[in-house]
Amino acid sequence: MKLVTLIKEGKVALGVKIQKGIIDVEAALSEKPNDQIQPNVMEIIAGGQEAVSQLEDYISTLSVSNDAAYLKNEEEIQWGPCVTQPNKIICVGLNYRKHADETNAPYPEVPILFNKFNNTLTGHKREIAVPKVTEQLDYEVELGVVIGKKAKYVSKDEALDYIFGYCTVNDLSARDLQLRTPQWLLGKTCDDFSPMGPYLVTADEVGDPNNLQLKTYVNGEVRQDSNTSDMIFYVDEIVSYISQHMTLTPGDVILTGTPEGVVLGYPVEKQVYIQPGDEVTVEIEKLGTLTNTFVEEK
Repeated sequence: MKLVTLIKEGKVALGVKIQKGIIDVEAALSEKPNDQIQPNVMEIIAGGQEAVSQLEDYISTLSVSNDAAYLKNEEEIQWGPCVTQPNKIICVGLNYRKHADETNAPYPEVPILFNKFNNTLTGHKREIAVPKVTEQLDYEVELGVVIGKKAKYVSKDEALDYIFGYCTVNDLSARDLQLRTPQWLLGKTCDDFSPMGPYLVTADEVGDPNNLQLKTYVNGEVRQDSNTSDMIFYVDEIVSYISQHMTLTPGDVILTGTPEGVVLGYPVEKQVYIQPGDEVTVEIEKLGTLTNTFVEEK
């Protein structure tokens, strides 16, 4: 199942991607009530497979004719981040071999972890302001992992069972701020620095997360083109490792690192960072394509 966040009158609502378009679940429930269905993505995540099955069954009962009021065209909706209120956003740095190579960094012996906050969340097709405080805004396509069950001291063999689903994320990074101090946080946490979506795809539709193609386009030019198989620490290793140190809860998001091709990895004379007017698209196999346009901060 592909879950979507809609923005309606400034509030978030649940959508479901089907072949014909997007089902606005809230609107559907107003026509065909069902007390078992919660039109909120966080509650679906927390409810796990039972909630997903109930939602699938409900969607299957709907008449999705082209004139149905609850069937929306993707071009007419306002997108929100596919996960709206994660308790934690945990990121893994330098987790692709070729990315470490391009930045002349040694391969880490354990995952390098840092965090982002909810102020960084935004959605597909949303404008993002280039902060006045940076001159080096960079893109990073990343596989987002969304936790579906409380996880503590989870083994590597069991780790994938704790994942609700996956999404495409652009881990935007202000390199001049990131590298100003040994702590990366400042360069990673400006507003809207984690566009996420367009879909949250349940794990059963994705299969092996360690073999997915990733790409980034800047104004139509391919900048990143890799596969999650190049990760140093695979998804099961990451989830298990983090769970040894902190409790993961449903809705937590883990960003698993970016492959080679970021601006920072270019020779200095060829580094052209994101500017107002640029369009950046990141895509991951099976998870969808996420596009944002950058504007000048007012």
